[in-house]
Amino acid sequence: MQKTNESEPAVVVGRTYDLVLWLLPKVEKFPRSHRFSVGDRLVSFVLDLLLLLVEAAYSSDKLRSLDAASVKVNGLRYLLRVSKDLRLVSQDSYAFAAEHLEEIGRMVGGWQRSVRVRR
Repeated sequence: MQKTNESEPAVVVGRTYDLVLWLLPKVEKFPRSHRFSVGDRLVSFVLDLLLLLVEAAYSSDKLRSLDAASVKVNGLRYLLRVSKDLRLVSQDSYAFAAEHLEEIGRMVGGWQRSVRVRR
């Protein structure tokens, strides 16, 4: 059986929190024509992701929250890509966010596997 790192939930929540703090000011700079469409969805998805991970950390039904978080990570990947393609974020900003999302996605996946093994 694989030994899990008990601090992993705190780490992935922290990484997601950092992404939220980085993303919110970026979205505030979106042009008005996209701030209330793409921008609102980005903010909504990243905040939902953060809250799902916090919920998973404290819930007895972690898998449900982690599965939903995984869906949010994938949705965020596409929303960020749309933002890049519409030139709402720079190539460097996109690369930074994509790298962080990739890390968060790996951590969520590892946490999911860990929970499934314990069942």
